[in-house]
Amino acid sequence: MIHTLRTTLLGSLTCLLLAVNTLFWCSLLFMLALPKWVLPKAWGRKRIDPVLNGIATRWIAWNSRWIGLIQRAPWDVEGVENLRYAGWYLVNCNHQSWVDIFVLQRVLNRRIPMLKFFLKQQLIYVPVIGLAWWALDFPFMKRHSRAALRKRPELRLEDRETTRRACEKFRAVPTSVMNFAEGTRITPEKHQASSSPYRHLLKPKAGAMAMALNAMGTKFESLIDVTIVYPDGVPSFWEFASGQAGRIVVRVRQVPIPPEFVTSDYTADSAFRSAFHRWLSSMWKDKDEQIDQIQATHR
Repeated sequence: MIHTLRTTLLGSLTCLLLAVNTLFWCSLLFMLALPKWVLPKAWGRKRIDPVLNGIATRWIAWNSRWIGLIQRAPWDVEGVENLRYAGWYLVNCNHQSWVDIFVLQRVLNRRIPMLKFFLKQQLIYVPVIGLAWWALDFPFMKRHSRAALRKRPELRLEDRETTRRACEKFRAVPTSVMNFAEGTRITPEKHQASSSPYRHLLKPKAGAMAMALNAMGTKFESLIDVTIVYPDGVPSFWEFASGQAGRIVVRVRQVPIPPEFVTSDYTADSAFRSAFHRWLSSMWKDKDEQIDQIQATHR
């Protein structure tokens, strides 16, 4: 009873702090987003985007403070020592929970440029946060069913054009483009339905990553591959907010991007598609084995 009361109070206080922190920093974002929208695009991006990113970085830093206070279990993080807070990166990670985003932000904030996520179109309507994502140029992607794509193949071009436009914006200011290659959070049901060949992962989707590489050209310095493991079980947001997430293990490594990957067309070049799928599948196989090893070590 006392434990339940304690976690309820802690979770409620944490959510309140998160809301207050979000409203404070978002109000500053919105004040600058309007002039950016009105001013000429090139001038506005070059001068205002770094300020907007700086505000978001401080927003994340304050979130990381309360995360540090409530998460008593130790974080086991390796591979961030040689990251550089400059340049452009493509970041990839396995996806298990909304908690992944807080973990990524805490581990990578101020070590590399700010993470920009590809988001579902519907998320733009989330109160306050949706508008903040828009102000920070997070790309919103429309998700089409397989049936819709079979009926109207031209819909594939919409996401390609969205990716191209987003990456054109990212070229002006150092950015880390974040991609969950699985496309969704893994669950036992999704894992079984997808007939995934991996024990701990869904099959990776190559399209968004390949299009980002093609759109950014040689801007990307490397791929930052992140693996997150929750040895005590994947936490929900409430468990995370109330200090019940347990141990969190993060492994980060930089992977060189083959030069030919930034000049080839994923949609038109079948040989490149095959080579890219093999490259990504090999990375996923290594990630799956790494998760096995981490779980065995922390069991």
